Order: sequence, then C-alpha cells, then structure tokens
Amino acid sequence: MSLLLRHATLIDPAKGTRQVGDLLIREGRIVQAGASLSPGGARVLEADGLIAAPGLIDAHVHLRDPGQTYKEDLRSGTAAAAAGGFTTVVAMPNTLPAMDNAGLLSDLQARARVQGLVRVRQVGAISRGLAGEALSDFEALAQAGAVAFSDDGRPVENGELMRLALERAAALGKPVLSHAEELTLPSGLAASESCAVARDICLAEQTGCPVHLCHISTAASVRLIRDAKRAGIPVTAETAPHYFTLSREDEGCAGNPNAKMNPPLRTPRDRLAVREALADGTIDLIATDHAPHADFEKSLPFEKAPNGIVGLETALALGITELVRGGVLTLPMLLSKLSTVPARLFGLEGGSLEPGQPADLVLFDENEAWTVDPGALHGKSRNTPFGGRRLFGRVRLTLLAGAVVYRAP
Repeated sequence: MSLLLRHATLIDPAKGTRQVGDLLIREGRIVQAGASLSPGGARVLEADGLIAAPGLIDAHVHLRDPGQTYKEDLRSGTAAAAAGGFTTVVAMPNTLPAMDNAGLLSDLQARARVQGLVRVRQVGAISRGLAGEALSDFEALAQAGAVAFSDDGRPVENGELMRLALERAAALGKPVLSHAEELTLPSGLAASESCAVARDICLAEQTGCPVHLCHISTAASVRLIRDAKRAGIPVTAETAPHYFTLSREDEGCAGNPNAKMNPPLRTPRDRLAVREALADGTIDLIATDHAPHADFEKSLPFEKAPNGIVGLETALALGITELVRGGVLTLPMLLSKLSTVPARLFGLEGGSLEPGQPADLVLFDENEAWTVDPGALHGKSRNTPFGGRRLFGRVRLTLLAGAVVYRAP
C-alpha cells in the first residue's frame, strides 16, 4: 500500500528541520520527502495546516498487563497511546507477576503484536520478583526482546546489585533505567530523589557503564546530572510532563488523589529547574510515566490512594502549551525529546523522517485548543490532574507503518 501525505508541515526532529512538503510512503516505510511529489498511484491524504512528525516514543509507561488489567491492558493502553500520537511505548516490568523471565516476556510481546494498536517494547526486571535481592537472567530476557532493565516502581536499594546490573546490561548493549529513590527518607523530601541520583551517578562513573535516571523532579537532581555530564559520566535522564507543568503549590493539587504520584509534585523552584534542564539538554527526554488506576482506587483518601496518573493523551499538548508556547523549547526540540532521543536510547527505529524509516507518524494541529475531558480518554482509567485544563496542540491522525491507528473525531 502506498500513501502520499500532501502539503504537510514536515518536522524532522533528528535534523531539526521544518518545511512544508509531501511525504511518500510505500509498504509501511518512508520513501521520500520533498515538494510537489508525484503520487504515482498512491492514495493521497491532504494534510494542509497539519504538522507531520515521527510517531512519538514513550520511554516509560505502565500497561498493567499482566495482572492488573482492570486498570489497563494492552489494547486500552495502546489505544490511549495512539490517541496521544505515540506509535511506540516502552512498558515497565512491575507487572503481576514481574517481568523477570523470558517466557513471560515472550508471551507479552506475542500478545502485544496481536492486541496492540502501536508497538510495545518491554523492559525486563533487574531483580527476580523486583525483590532487589538477586539479578534476573539478563541474557535470556534480552534474547526474548527486552530493550532495557529496571525495577521501576521501586528502587534497587542494594548498591552492589545495582553495580552488577549496570555491568551486565552494558555487556548486552542495553540501558539500565533507575527509579532513583532513597526509601529511608520521606518521598516528599527532595533529598529522597537526589541522594539516590548521586549514588547511581557514582556507580556509572565507577563502572563506566551508562545509567538512565527516570522521572527527575528536583533542582538538586538536575544539578547533580548537569555536573555528571560535564565530567563525562555516562548518564541520561528523563522527566514527565507533570513535573514541568505542575507544582505542589498549584491550586487543586494539594490533597488531590489524581495529583498524587511518585516522585511527588515539587516546588515552583524545582519545576523551573526541570524546565531549564530540558532547555539546556541536562534532561534528555520526556516520558509520561503513564500509571493508570481505577476510579475506586483514586477515590480513596489521599494518604491511601495509589501513586500515579495517566499521561499518554496529554503529553504532546502539555509540551506544546507549557514548553513551546512558553518559550522553553522549539517544536522540533520538543519532538526530539519525545521521539528521536528515546529511539536512540533504546536502539529503536523511528524518531526521523529519513527514507527507509518506518512510516510511524503523528499529524497534529499545533494551534488547535482543546479542553481535557477525563471521560473522553481512551484508556480504562481517568486519573489525570489535568481535567478541565485548556491545552494547545491536538492530534488529528496517528499512523503505524503507514496505516491509520487513530483518527480524531
């Protein structure tokens, strides 16, 4: 099947370019980008007024499958991803049971190919049962398709186990994703994050093995990461849209179970530091940490409600509204942090409009305003703090290998 996107504004974040033109797709891959291309028998899709960019890649989601599919499953989670412009999601291993063996991971990947609307890449558990006591079989997990290793949902408290994990993963060419948290400190303290960040930076320096730091939320962590990068230590970092958008002092956040996550919302000073770190490259990429929970769970009192919010359908618009329109990033820079950089981190295709790349694309109107309606979200869960918020940037179409997997109503 061939398709010609005509008169789109093509943004290739891998090159930092933006130009009006056409994009020719054949057999699921990009063939050519340019002006006034001949369709040559291809179906023509008029894209005037729309941005066409590589499909977004979410480096950090919780699909709750297997084990908690009342919250989310492969079908509903990938439907939410497609509606948000994501064509690949990287799923964390804190499932029930934990993703710590090749058989379970292989089964998940096989089901994802049938049930998923977008590509699902799976992270393998660092430790057996996420217990932090013994390493999983990294080699078998990698052979089964694991793209990285993590115990996300909780930290690896044992420093020696983390050192061994870094060395084992590096030998396989896979990143380690660190949930940086010192559990002996209250999570509300910035030091609960920065102390763990400091340890993992030191381990990366000691071993020479790369570490990727998840959901960075504090100014202290940003400072440590910036200094580490200047020293040439192999560290990368991500943050989530709620950390560059919200603070714990914002109206409607304090005591709201739908604004409860881990790490928690921080101060306005921390939020500013995260924005500055995105601008100067200290924080490499943006991931949603999409964490669905059922209504009955998020209806509990704040102290008893579980951590986490959904984020797949609001991430792009929050980036445009808060960062692009706020003068923090250009649109190509934002799209790079949402596609090109995560593709490179995990060694995936995508993140570029180069010929030969898969025709995984998002088409959106960067100026269209819309209001977040939790009831209209495509996943099973509605736990967002952004209900009623007016955002800019609306996904109109998402394509996977040239086929439409989401079309806005």
